[in-house]
Amino acid sequence: MQNIRHFILVAVILLSAVGSAFAQSGPPVEPNKLEADLIELKKLSRSIKLDIRYATSDNFVGRPVYPEARAFLQRPAAEALVRVHKQLKEKKLGIMVFDAYRPWTITKLFWDVVREDQRKFVADPAKGSKHNRGCAVDITIYDRRTGKPVPMPSGYDEFTERASPDYTGGTDEERANRDLLRTLMEAEGFTVNDSEWWHFDYNTWKDYAIYDIAFSDIGRKRKSQK
Repeated sequence: MQNIRHFILVAVILLSAVGSAFAQSGPPVEPNKLEADLIELKKLSRSIKLDIRYATSDNFVGRPVYPEARAFLQRPAAEALVRVHKQLKEKKLGIMVFDAYRPWTITKLFWDVVREDQRKFVADPAKGSKHNRGCAVDITIYDRRTGKPVPMPSGYDEFTERASPDYTGGTDEERANRDLLRTLMEAEGFTVNDSEWWHFDYNTWKDYAIYDIAFSDIGRKRKSQK
């Protein structure tokens, strides 16, 4: 009898694991969401700089996970970001983008590769990410005179307390740069992530679905309908 109970317990655990894996095989489906209207940021402003780390090996995964160094957002979020970029121009500064729209498949990859204690820095694929909705963007400020990013309290994708938008350490210059970015972004309808000073979510993210559209397929359906 004890062996039978043990067998049943193991079977239940295995079935739960299989069920969990099956549930993670595709993005969550949500009804009554807007069709994706993803806009490439460089097409709205050529002076927005890109540093798409996930198209290189310079990221926490250690290898490229994007086939191309491109950045997209839903149209309202993209236009709002460009307005921030134009405001920074008055200070001889500009926006540098690390990441924007992210296919759901990549979110699942991130969840699978990080340690348990690091999962607060990545989205649960069972719930999806605002990046998957095309309404989240990872950015910093760059100096238009040098083309280089300005000092910030932490590096991008740094899994430490320094990444917090409320971190009180670092230099006065670093905190001032971080707070300037936050102030301008919040004025345009973005909210900063609790754990990452570089991550901003646009306020209409709930209107959009969780997409798993490849970069190469963005805009293809829209063009074919014209």
